[in-house]
Amino acid sequence: MSDDKQFEAAAVEQAAAGHAGLSQSELDELVASSDTGGRSPSAPIARLIMVTAIVWSLFQLWIASPIPFMIGFGVFNDTEARSIHLAFALFLAYAAYPAARTPVQLALAVGVPALLSVLFMYGAKEGTSVWWVPLVGLGVIAAILLGSPKDRVPPWEWALAIAGAVSSLYLYFAYDAIAQRVGAPILPDFVIAVIGLLILLEATRRALGPALMIVSTVFLVYTFLGPLMPSIIAHKGNNLSEVVNHQWITTEGVFGIALGVSTSFVFLFVLFGSLLDKAGAGNYFIQVAFSLMGHMRGGPAKAAVVSSAMTGLISGSSIANVVTTGTFTIPLMKRVGFSAEKAGAVEVASSVNGQIMPPVMGAAAFLMVEYVGIPYFDVVKHAFVPAVISYIALVYIVHLEAMKANMQGLPRAYEPKPLVAWLISLAFTIAAICALSFAVYFTMGWIRPVFGAAAGYVIFGMLSVVYVGLLYISCREERLKLEDPNAPVSKLPLPGPTIRAGLHFLLPVVVLVWALMVDRLSPGLSAFWAASFMIFILLTQRPIEAIFRGEGNLGGALRNGVRELIEGLEAGARNMIGIGIATATAGIIVGAVSQTGVGSALADVVEVLSGGNIMAILLLTAILSLILGMGLPTTANYIVVSALLAPVIVTLGQQNGLIVPLIAVHLFVFYFGIMADVTPPVGLASFAAAAVSGGDPIRTGVVAFFYSLRTAALPFLFIFNTDLLLINVGWVQGIFVFITATIAMLLFAAATQGWFLTRNRFYETIALLLVAFTFFRPGFWMDMVVPPFETLPPAQLEQAMEGTEAGNDLRLTVNGLNSVGDPVTFTALVPVPEGETGADKLLASGIEAVERDGKVIIDNVAFDSPAQKAGLDWDQEIVEVLAPSAQPSKYLMYLPALLLLAGIIMLQRRRATPLPATA
Repeated sequence: MSDDKQFEAAAVEQAAAGHAGLSQSELDELVASSDTGGRSPSAPIARLIMVTAIVWSLFQLWIASPIPFMIGFGVFNDTEARSIHLAFALFLAYAAYPAARTPVQLALAVGVPALLSVLFMYGAKEGTSVWWVPLVGLGVIAAILLGSPKDRVPPWEWALAIAGAVSSLYLYFAYDAIAQRVGAPILPDFVIAVIGLLILLEATRRALGPALMIVSTVFLVYTFLGPLMPSIIAHKGNNLSEVVNHQWITTEGVFGIALGVSTSFVFLFVLFGSLLDKAGAGNYFIQVAFSLMGHMRGGPAKAAVVSSAMTGLISGSSIANVVTTGTFTIPLMKRVGFSAEKAGAVEVASSVNGQIMPPVMGAAAFLMVEYVGIPYFDVVKHAFVPAVISYIALVYIVHLEAMKANMQGLPRAYEPKPLVAWLISLAFTIAAICALSFAVYFTMGWIRPVFGAAAGYVIFGMLSVVYVGLLYISCREERLKLEDPNAPVSKLPLPGPTIRAGLHFLLPVVVLVWALMVDRLSPGLSAFWAASFMIFILLTQRPIEAIFRGEGNLGGALRNGVRELIEGLEAGARNMIGIGIATATAGIIVGAVSQTGVGSALADVVEVLSGGNIMAILLLTAILSLILGMGLPTTANYIVVSALLAPVIVTLGQQNGLIVPLIAVHLFVFYFGIMADVTPPVGLASFAAAAVSGGDPIRTGVVAFFYSLRTAALPFLFIFNTDLLLINVGWVQGIFVFITATIAMLLFAAATQGWFLTRNRFYETIALLLVAFTFFRPGFWMDMVVPPFETLPPAQLEQAMEGTEAGNDLRLTVNGLNSVGDPVTFTALVPVPEGETGADKLLASGIEAVERDGKVIIDNVAFDSPAQKAGLDWDQEIVEVLAPSAQPSKYLMYLPALLLLAGIIMLQRRRATPLPATA
């Protein structure tokens, strides 16, 4: 982008922002304070921070690439890479984030190091020298009290930054020595761990606010003071040596799975999004959305939803998404009739939902790979349907709001095609895309065996040719400009030229999705190739454009490309500071859970509070996610709540006869974690949107919460109906589930918004909710009519196996012992294998049962058998056998639901269309 173009873009952004609420500089500061760091030091220090951020990005690209393994140099193991990753994050956190100095923040900044210093001394074993601990604590406190100006980095802050980086790098430099003394830390280990923990917690307060710092400190207190806790959660307590070893020296705590995911996967995806945005893709997505949807009722709001969904594909920050797209969409929404609060709420709901949109999903998708133990492709498959129908429902909500207020769209610059012609054109486009996809798929399958080791170069050459061709097409159209949303709109841009003006931006996204979904490469390697291709595009886009447009000045165009690349590398790293700190600090909580065994104690607490009712357990989990999410970033919230409650939900579900897949529980936690960005009084995205719109932030958050009820309803639905997550669902059934779930979500939106064809009456709202629930969970009603299982005595286990077809599941209610030796009753889902007789099937499933004193006891369970995977073990008692019954298709329940829906439509059409007057 030329300097003139940059000046023009900045002027447009400034005008758009200033008209609504805050100025563009104030909006940039808002995003910086939450995502990239709000400090603005002098030029030399700013340049040092920039260089450090760029070096971090280059380091992450290096360790993700195959080059170190090819040349045998610069190969880092997981622990070494994590220590360097956290070192960069800690250094930049102190350099880029000034410390808030409100009384509460200062009290926490001083109180937490003081409290932990006392705890560390209390937890020291006899004979361990800890005289230095108060000095470390006082040093951190003194550095905090000396002040943290926004316009410079004082010496004491440099000291904290360097000490934090050195504490993290200790694992890299002392890796071999530590490996020789695992479980027996020496004095340097103690000193480094104490300094590292104190500095990490202060960095957390700066970059993420006090909530995560407080929660982590509470878990450290719990780790040391276990014997003093209430009996239900009491434990033996851990000494300083155990905590230092677990939390810092090994990979069980700070340097655990969460930080590993941040190092291996998340950074590269965030970097890819930053590079794509610097190339101009963000503006392209907004312009395409407006050209396609701006003419509809409430068109700017619908365009905001679509553009935020597309931006959400590459962005993990709801606040940045709000400000980036909202600067242009919110003023246009207000122009067609939306109030400031409703315009902000639409932007909040759509931007926050960007985090549930595959393939990035913030950082949660990659964490789920590690925590759930399933491939990344499966995570995306399970998350796809709920995310898409949630966005479709939001577009429909916007449509209903426009219907209520009789809003019109923006004028378009062309006459619309007749419906038949439009449908033919759509069908042709879909057919062309499918044909192209098949051609590419089979061509790729042919290239690899023919060219062997050189296939990668051939594929890159073909990609380059396609890229240059798409860039040539885009250069035949006018450059996409950043329009002023406050200026009069005489007509919308034409969809065709607008889409063609940035087709090359879609190519790196295609590369990423292809690598993830078709080639099934690891997420890290997929993101590396996509980011590398984006670097190639940034370096070549401006010079090639200058040639195709005949503008000359190739040197200036190349310099602009290099500058955009440098800005993208810096932005990617600075966007990662908070995520790196959050995953490290959340590791403290995960480490405390594994070290103290609080998970099983928490299961007892939750069971007592919920009375063992699975719905009550889910409600408690949802509330906890919302409360924690008010102060925690989504990633940290997900890590904390999933570590604490995901196993609890699965276990208590089993005990109540509900088999809940682990991925469903993790998605449940994640969905409610992102809802916290919306929910008043601390919904940060709502405050950002209100800053743009000039509306009231609390009212904006309340409206956004009601718009987001569909997102809150989905987790409860897919817990009980896992078809929505495409679990054990084929392609045909998957399409059917998608269609019916979409219809159900639209009806749910109509009910919650109080408007369908016209304004609802109360009984119509109830009827719409009933129809929507039936479409979501038809099995709920069918189970009442015909029970899905036949209850058999345990002595008939063999007969039940014989009567159940292979591939179906047999449910066994079992009495046994849990992990701590307490009696427990749970339900096990045992797949029925192939076999001629019931005895053969029973043996193939891995179960050997005997009858003792009238009880059926499991005498043996084969290793790695279906029975063992279902949770069965020797010496358990089978109490009940539930065999599948011949139940009619649950989808028959759609018939009465459709009849009820037809009745609602008839009633509303009569009111919406007045009857003709009679003579």
